[in-house]
Amino acid sequence: MARRPARKPAGRSPRPAAASATPTTDREKIIAAFLALLADERFESIGLGDIAGQAGISLAQLRDEFPSTLAILAAHIKATDRAVLAADFSDMTEEPERERLFDVLMRRLEALAPHRDAVLALALNGLAVRSQHWMLTAAGIGASGPRGMVRAQGLAMLFASVLRTWVDDDDPGQARTMAALDRALGRGQRFLGLLEDVCAIPARLCRLRPRRRRRRDEDYEETATA
Repeated sequence: MARRPARKPAGRSPRPAAASATPTTDREKIIAAFLALLADERFESIGLGDIAGQAGISLAQLRDEFPSTLAILAAHIKATDRAVLAADFSDMTEEPERERLFDVLMRRLEALAPHRDAVLALALNGLAVRSQHWMLTAAGIGASGPRGMVRAQGLAMLFASVLRTWVDDDDPGQARTMAALDRALGRGQRFLGLLEDVCAIPARLCRLRPRRRRRRDEDYEETATA
């Protein structure tokens, strides 16, 4: 069932507004500078000198905080993960998996809102897949092992497709974004349902092997006594 924009789950603590505070520490300035540059340039073309200049700090100060642009990116993604995971999801335990995941991903979009222009550049980065492991876990959906890796990769691609709608959705109620997320989760749910069946095949084969072995042994004994 599609989620209605006006829905207000009982007992849910209000979601915090997207942060817009001016960076104060060197670490915050560096991350903000990196995201500002990323809004206009490709990740590969952004140098540490560019980031230091944008942040208004020296290279020595930047080196004290981060060893590389990848480390800056990881810090931003980790901060976004923490903002989502800090929410109270205890009242979602009785909801279906799709609803729980919908809620978690909408919270992630809220956390990303201050950096909307840079978000698409990060959508399919390998670190984004790691983040989706955490989003699945927050929604109470298994994210371990090979199946969890496939789920996280699929969810990263699903989330990236929703971001393309979200970046142009100026409606405060985010109706277009919620509709796009609901449709994407519907498609993903069907895919993951198929995945469950495929992953169950090896287990079923393992259960059949002992019976086949017993049948083979019985046939051998009958042949030997004939």
